[in-house]
Amino acid sequence: MTDVVDADELLRRIQRGRDCAAEEERAWRERASSLTATDPEGAREASVRAQTYEAVLRVLGEIVNPGRGGEGADGVKQVT
Repeated sequence: MTDVVDADELLRRIQRGRDCAAEEERAWRERASSLTATDPEGAREASVRAQTYEAVLRVLGEIVNPGRGGEGADGVKQVT
């Protein structure tokens, strides 16, 4: 990759990645809860995937807002 980007563009890309990870986490959590009764193994796998996206959200949130503990209702750290 030879593209050179400034700090603002890098921040925008990280924020887009964080937003995408938040959406994926919600989708996997919904899937896990819908599969609980009918497919326990599938629900377990979906739950693990949701936890993975949750970890990604924490890392990207720490990059955007280092040291801040405040998270929004959706679990995504707020950008100020």
